[in-house]
Amino acid sequence: MDVEKVFHITGGIGKTSYAQNSAFQKKASDMVKHITMETIQELYYEVTPKSLGIADLGCSSGPNSLSLIKDMVEAVEGTSHKIFHPMPEFRVYLNDLPTNDFNSVFKSLPDFYKDLKKDRNQEGPAIFIAGYPGSFYGRLFPCNCLHFIYSSYSLHWLSKVPPALYDEHGKSINKGNVYISESSPPSVSQAYYKQFQEDFSLFLKSRSEELVTGGRMVLILLGRIGQDHVDRGNSFFWEILSRSLAISVSQAEIEKEKVDSYEVHFYAASKNELEDEVRREGSFEIDKLEMFEIEREVKNGESYGTAVAMTVRAVQESMLCDHFGDGMDLDTLFNNYGKMIDEEMVKVDIKPITFVIVLKKL
Repeated sequence: MDVEKVFHITGGIGKTSYAQNSAFQKKASDMVKHITMETIQELYYEVTPKSLGIADLGCSSGPNSLSLIKDMVEAVEGTSHKIFHPMPEFRVYLNDLPTNDFNSVFKSLPDFYKDLKKDRNQEGPAIFIAGYPGSFYGRLFPCNCLHFIYSSYSLHWLSKVPPALYDEHGKSINKGNVYISESSPPSVSQAYYKQFQEDFSLFLKSRSEELVTGGRMVLILLGRIGQDHVDRGNSFFWEILSRSLAISVSQAEIEKEKVDSYEVHFYAASKNELEDEVRREGSFEIDKLEMFEIEREVKNGESYGTAVAMTVRAVQESMLCDHFGDGMDLDTLFNNYGKMIDEEMVKVDIKPITFVIVLKKL
């Protein structure tokens, strides 16, 4: 499966779209917004460029990206006034895979510009926004053209499903599981870790060539607390997807062989693994590395399980449909998923954790 050609969050503004089901991601971004704003203000104070290059890697198609860009512009504006320095122009590059629904983002731009000019006597800052389709596991931009890079809820996605998950006959060594599970052989977690190392190192190397010296990155990604890959955190959500798919098999809705060959291109890194890769690659120093849990808020009286199910569906639908076919009953699959999450929450809490890491280009 070619992840770059297939993987995308569900576009548009419909009931199952990412735009309608990205509240958890927005909450995470909001919880560490003070870190993001402090970082871009520090950067601007140190460098004071006439033209400030910003990239959002994994911008998706919901409202979250432009909302944060507006906050960044206002943060820099505040700093420029404090130091009596002319406001810079902003070059903003929105990046995601080519299959992303960029049109939804572009359609929001007139309102975005109008909102920025409000309360400024129609004299808004000079902002130039462009879409940059492509994988961030490799070069995207010219050398030294960026000052600040932001990426939220994207870097836990790998560039591909680890090839080592399949034997010489192309059969999965992780049958019945979509991710690392208690029943997975040790070689499964090793395959995922190796792919993470390759991808994250390439990501850092690529960004180091695109950022100016002293440039910053704020990266928000899912992770895990300790050494064990299997826990009641992010890995458990994939365990529930495996169980949901098994129900679909038992009801003859999908074939077992298809489930056995389905693996997710995801990895929940630990704090130590992130630190080790940054140190090994050598282009950045760590300014901050913090772990946090998202506060649970649900809308319209829906259960936590339903909210999680809709979020997972919005990011997995493209991959599931490509693998199992468009005729797959996703409504039933994720109804079962949501119910199981709620049932498990009654037994023992599920605590997915998120990291925010601030890196400075050496």
